[in-house]
Amino acid sequence: MAKGVPDARHRVQEAMRAWGEPADRVEAAALIVTELVANAVQHTSTRRIRCRLLRSADGVRICVWNRGRAHIPAPTPPGGLAGPAPGAPATDAPDASGDSGPGAEIAALSEDGRGLLLVDALAARWGTRAALAGRLVWADI
Repeated sequence: MAKGVPDARHRVQEAMRAWGEPADRVEAAALIVTELVANAVQHTSTRRIRCRLLRSADGVRICVWNRGRAHIPAPTPPGGLAGPAPGAPATDAPDASGDSGPGAEIAALSEDGRGLLLVDALAARWGTRAALAGRLVWADI
């Protein structure tokens, strides 16, 4: 795994602890950022990946951005059936390439697509958005 993944995980844990977040939310955020950053490393040809935490009264949003825009296949749910994860949200708008709908907007977060299921289970909600400048994947906890 790229050096950036453990660094991002560690920084998220430090920030969440400094904010006084409970241990279970700190670990959920660490797992989510691990999957999102690993996905960005896997699916982009650039070394520029940004991770940002946004804190509000409603919780914390994890944002991971990269310059990659490659079409990423939908994840494979347990049992090997193809298609989007149950309950996986679509974004609020089609991406800049003209693709639309849940299948076009869902980012597989590990080689076999099961990382998305982890993010879906841990996050209150999540989504992805593609534009000419790159792809943003976010998760709220």
